[in-house]
Amino acid sequence: MSASHKKQLRKEQNAAQMTEKQREAQNEAKKLRLYSIAFVAVLVLLVLVAAVTAVSSSGIIERNTTAVTVDNTKVSAVELNYYYIDSINNYLGQWGDYLALTGLDSSKALDDQIFSEADNLTWADYFIQQATTNIHSVYSIYNKAIAEGYTLSEEDRQAIESNLSTTALYAQFYYGYADLNSYLVGMYGAGANEETYRAYAEVQYIASAYANDHYDTLEYTDEQIAAVLAENPFNYTSYNYNYYYLPSTDFLQGGTQGEDGKITYSDEEKAAALEAAKAAAESLVAQAAEINTDVLFDKAIKALNIKDDAAATVMKNKMYTTISATMQDWVADPDRVVGDLGMIANETTSTDADGNETTTTNGYYVILFLGANDNTYKMNNVRHLLVSFEGGTKGEDGTTVYSDEEKAAAKAEAEELLNQFLAGEQTEEAFAALVTEKTDDTASAETGGLFENIHLASNYVEGFLNWANDDARTVGETGIVETEYGYHVMYFVGESEESYRDALIITELRDKDMTAWEEGLVEASQMTVKTTNKVKTNLKLSSGN
Repeated sequence: MSASHKKQLRKEQNAAQMTEKQREAQNEAKKLRLYSIAFVAVLVLLVLVAAVTAVSSSGIIERNTTAVTVDNTKVSAVELNYYYIDSINNYLGQWGDYLALTGLDSSKALDDQIFSEADNLTWADYFIQQATTNIHSVYSIYNKAIAEGYTLSEEDRQAIESNLSTTALYAQFYYGYADLNSYLVGMYGAGANEETYRAYAEVQYIASAYANDHYDTLEYTDEQIAAVLAENPFNYTSYNYNYYYLPSTDFLQGGTQGEDGKITYSDEEKAAALEAAKAAAESLVAQAAEINTDVLFDKAIKALNIKDDAAATVMKNKMYTTISATMQDWVADPDRVVGDLGMIANETTSTDADGNETTTTNGYYVILFLGANDNTYKMNNVRHLLVSFEGGTKGEDGTTVYSDEEKAAAKAEAEELLNQFLAGEQTEEAFAALVTEKTDDTASAETGGLFENIHLASNYVEGFLNWANDDARTVGETGIVETEYGYHVMYFVGESEESYRDALIITELRDKDMTAWEEGLVEASQMTVKTTNKVKTNLKLSSGN
């Protein structure tokens, strides 16, 4: 397989096949508001127009200016800029193409647009607040870690050096910077260099590792888990249901076209449309005895002849807490049975200047109940060896399509590798060793292809997920599964110790306790903002037109 093809495959796999451990690590970082130290991922989110790329200062002043203190720890103006720019990058990464919806204009300087009129804050002020808040949080944890003798692990040190090396390559060959230092200056401003950025990264790695170690020490008894379940009995149940929405706007008839070309409808016409939507919904519910599967539901919807592509929306393994409030009570009714069909009005309430409330019906939902799961099943652990498709033809939409011959070649290789394993010592250790040597999934090669705590709602490709969750699986069982990425040689490791429901509750308890732990450290420490005058408040995020 070519290097470029492997690179693209890794990108796709990392997006679609992230392991549960990786997701947990991300969630922990979010809980603690610590940064991801994957610098390369945010290299070009910013186009810093406002003089940052033309910094002439030596940076001595910035490196020697104390911008913030947390207890007795001094944070330089350079480091404040690291937090400031990375806060902006994280915000851009979160909102992406929807940035304009937040009110942030990327073509204007941050200090030239208002974030909050009530608080008289510009967007630059907002990002400075985010930066200092994160400094307070990170250093509260970091100082506690150092006080307890915590040091940077060799693994984390190597990760930092690897990221710096990769960033240097990207800076030079991708973006035309002379070296890493010039890139860091261009990105973060005067005073930024490899030494100060390494120190910045080390603080975050130590804080993150210390926090994660604390997270791992949190354990809970069966009684504590049962108490949470008793308090919120529905929260840990997932539901399967399909629904079809009939808005009154789909039934509008008549109307008057104005001079501007727009069509308006009278109150009578709107009322008639709502009645027609209600009648259509009732006609579906009237067929409840015949419509008891998703296929029959879609067939009945199409028979209404409202839209050519009409079909129900599929909701699979939806946790109670994520179900729309409009449908929540109906779906979670303890007396609900598979095949139940119901109708719910979609209503909105508005309040006028005098405080009078008006409820408006906008349409009707028809819902087909397809089952519930209390999630008391044990999660599963598997190992996999990926033989990816090679070659392929990329279409105009960017999707790569593989020929039957290319797929057959990958399948033959997968079968050969499985036979090689079956002909030898058929142990988990032997399979893991084979994975490390042969897999095309480099992201999981180091762990021997281990995927842990797989449950029905896990975000894996369908074939992989179905194989891992088959109730008939036995320890040591093998198989081959085809997905869009290639053929997976599978090995069933066994069940996890915890049920999925208990894992949900434990995660919830840990999250709450971690938040309290972090807040306690922050409250016990004192942060003082000395100066922010070295922060590049006049940045623009794009050049505009």
